[in-house]
Amino acid sequence: MNRNATWCAAGILALAGAAYSQSTKVFRGEVSDSQCALNIHSLTRSHQEMLKSKSMGGTANTCSVYCIEHLGGELVLASGQDVFWLDRPDLVHGFEGQRVRISGVLDAKAKRIHVLKVELDEKQ
Repeated sequence: MNRNATWCAAGILALAGAAYSQSTKVFRGEVSDSQCALNIHSLTRSHQEMLKSKSMGGTANTCSVYCIEHLGGELVLASGQDVFWLDRPDLVHGFEGQRVRISGVLDAKAKRIHVLKVELDEKQ
């Protein structure tokens, strides 16, 4: 029995170490919809074309909300040329079209951030 307990403890420690290595980081960018951020209907990876046409609202916020509610878009963080999927829309909702700081853990393979905290980014 002692041998089994030792192996079990070693396994638990290994898993804890793997979880700890995925440290929390801060990501900055604009909360957007996946269509604009991934050039699905935007040539500039932004809301510019849609705002000029006024077909999806007059602000980055209304454009993102429209695309998410009516076109099946998902919330993403557009940060320079990078786009990260956000796994907690309940925490991010209300920040659409705004520059934010997101504290979270990145799954680099999936380009997905496990969101822990969202704040407006005062360094615009």
